[in-house]
Amino acid sequence: MPDAPLRLAAAVLAAGGSTRFGAGAKQLALFRGRPLVSWAVEAALDAGVFELVFVIGGAVDVSHALPPGALLLENPAWADGQATSLATAVHAARVGAFDALVVGLGDQPFVGPEAWRAVATAEVPEPIVVATYEGDRGNPVRLGRSVWDDLPASGDHGARTLMAGRPDLVAEVACPGNAADIDTQEELDRWS
Repeated sequence: MPDAPLRLAAAVLAAGGSTRFGAGAKQLALFRGRPLVSWAVEAALDAGVFELVFVIGGAVDVSHALPPGALLLENPAWADGQATSLATAVHAARVGAFDALVVGLGDQPFVGPEAWRAVATAEVPEPIVVATYEGDRGNPVRLGRSVWDDLPASGDHGARTLMAGRPDLVAEVACPGNAADIDTQEELDRWS
């Protein structure tokens, strides 16, 4: 009998305070006519492989910028770093009994549905699957249930620390697109 397909959830981390961005909330800044966060959320939804797409919010109310089909989860500890947003997503994935969580960032508008799909559906034995763009690692990252307890609980890093310390757990998948993120108003202007 064939194995049952993995139950997959996606999480777009968008809870930060955007301290390098300047005035206004980066997540809601208009990028090519739409709120920046909506690009990542729509890409995850359009991948068509996730049972649920979580958006982790916190510093800014992004609810009105989300497309239908995304579930907003608040991270009240967002100021303690990205690891708390990842922990919020992992908790939701546990409650939902998902097998794997695919995580991306809300400020990466050039990571398209193809990258989300490629990472989510990669048939590899490793529990961590990371997207690469022209050989450089980026997002999204698939985290199998077996590594959730090993993720950092604090600080401003997601799975990077675990991947650096345990390269044997990681598979890379070449993806189309660009993992450039937008952290400043100047970057927003340059890419717009």
